[in-house]
Amino acid sequence: MARKLYQMTIHELHELLKNRHISSRELVVSMFERIDAVEQRVHAYITLTKQEALQQAETADQKISEGSAGPLTGIPIAIKDIFCTAGIATTCGSKILENFVPVYDATVIKKLKQQHAVLIGKTNMDEFAMGSSTETSYFGPTRNPWSLDRVPGGSSGGSAAAVAADECIAALGTDTGGSIRQPAACCGVVGMKPTYGRVSRFGMVAFASSLDQAGPFAKDVTDTALMMNCICGYDPLDSTSVNRDVPDYSRALVREVADLTLGVPKEYFSGPGMDLEVEKAVWHALRELERQGATIKEVSLPHTAYAVAAYYLIAPAEASSNLARYDGVKYGYRTPQETGLREMYELTRSEGFGAEVKRRIMLGTYALSAGYYDAYYKKASQVRTLIRRDFEQAFQICDLIVTPTAPTPPFKLGEKINDPLQMYLSDIFTIPANLAGLPGLSIPCGMSADGLPIGMQIIGNYFAEETMLRCAYCFEQQSEWHRKKPVLA
Repeated sequence: MARKLYQMTIHELHELLKNRHISSRELVVSMFERIDAVEQRVHAYITLTKQEALQQAETADQKISEGSAGPLTGIPIAIKDIFCTAGIATTCGSKILENFVPVYDATVIKKLKQQHAVLIGKTNMDEFAMGSSTETSYFGPTRNPWSLDRVPGGSSGGSAAAVAADECIAALGTDTGGSIRQPAACCGVVGMKPTYGRVSRFGMVAFASSLDQAGPFAKDVTDTALMMNCICGYDPLDSTSVNRDVPDYSRALVREVADLTLGVPKEYFSGPGMDLEVEKAVWHALRELERQGATIKEVSLPHTAYAVAAYYLIAPAEASSNLARYDGVKYGYRTPQETGLREMYELTRSEGFGAEVKRRIMLGTYALSAGYYDAYYKKASQVRTLIRRDFEQAFQICDLIVTPTAPTPPFKLGEKINDPLQMYLSDIFTIPANLAGLPGLSIPCGMSADGLPIGMQIIGNYFAEETMLRCAYCFEQQSEWHRKKPVLA
C-alpha cells in the first residue's frame, strides 16, 4: 500500500518537492488531515497555525519553482512551545504564559524560516520543561501514540509524539536533563541533543541556562542530520554560543564503524531499576555494531550514581533565578485580585505556576539561600566537575559511549506523577551528558513484549556529532526499528 505524504521523511519529500511531483501546499494539507484524524487522542499540540502554514507553503512552492529549494524547503516542522515565535503564542505549557505572544523569533526559528520550512504548530510540553512525562502541562497531558495509556516522555513529549504519530515530518525540542532523548526513546523516534553551545539558545525560554540545549526529533538519522545542518551555528545574540564551523552532517552518514571503539559504562547496566528488556535490546544493538566492525570496551563512569542528586540541585537553582521574572508586572499572567505589591507577587505565582514548577523553585531557592549554598549548590557543582572528568577519562580509551536511553519502556499515565523521586529517576541515564555539556542521541533499538519502543543512547565527546550520527546511521541501516509505526486508525 502506497504511503501517505505525512508518513514520509524529509529527504524523501525533498526529492518529490524538488522534482515537482508534489507541492508544499499538498503536503501541508495532507499533514493537517492527519492531525484532524488523530490529534484529539494524542494531544501533541498546544497551538496549531494552519493559516500561517499554508501561507508559508505558498512561499516555499515559489522558491521551489525558482530552483532555490533547500533540504527543508516546504517541509512541515513542529516547534516545542518553549521557542519564541513572533505573533504566535509561546506558553511553555504554563498558565502564567497562556496569553504571551512574542514580538520576535528565536534564532532557531529564524533559521528554519530562512530555509522556508513550514511551521505547523507549537507542541505540548511539561510546564517550563520541568518533567519527564509531559503530564505537568497546564494544557493537559500528551499521550504516547504507541499506547494511549502511556506517557510519551518529557519534557518534549509533544514533539516526540507528533513525529511518531506522523503529525509532523520533524520537530524541535529542548534537552535540559534528557528531555529530547528520553521522549525520543519512549516514542520510537530519533532525538538528538547537540553539544552545549552548538545551537543558539536565544529566544528559547530558559529553565536551567547552563544545561538547556535545543535539538531535533526526526523519523530517521538522515533527517536528524538535515535538521542539525539547519539549526547549528554561532549566534552573537547568545553569549554561550560557540564560534565554531558547522560541518555538513549529512556527509557523516556512511555505513562504516570499523574504526570506532564503543565504551559501555558498567554503572549504566548494574542499577536496580534497569528493565531486563531494555538491557537485552541495547546489548543486541551493541552486538550488531560489533558485527559491523566496531570494538566494544567496558568503561567506568564512577560518579554516575550522584548525577541525579547533583542535577536536581543545579537545575532548580538556575530555575529559581530564571523564573523570578514572572512576577505579574512585566508580562504573562497577573492575578485579577486587587492586592498590595507583595500579595500580587504571591498570588500571581501561586495561581500561575503548577505544582512541579513550584516544587523546583522552592528547592532551588533553598539551595541558593545563605547558609546552604556551600552545602548544596557548591557541592553539586563540584560533583558536576567530577562527572565531566569521568567522561574525559573514558573518551581517552573510546570514541563513543553507548547506554540505554531510559531504564524502562514508557510507563503509564499517572503512574509516577505523585512520586517525584521515581519520576526524576527516569532521566538517570541522560542527565550526566547535560551536566558535562556533551552531545547525546537516542535511536530506536527494540521493542518490549508489550509492543513499546526501546531506545539506545549514543554519547559523544565535545562536538563529535558527526561520529555519533555515523554510528547511529550504521546501526539504523542494519535494523528495521525506525520503520515501525504505531497504529492510530
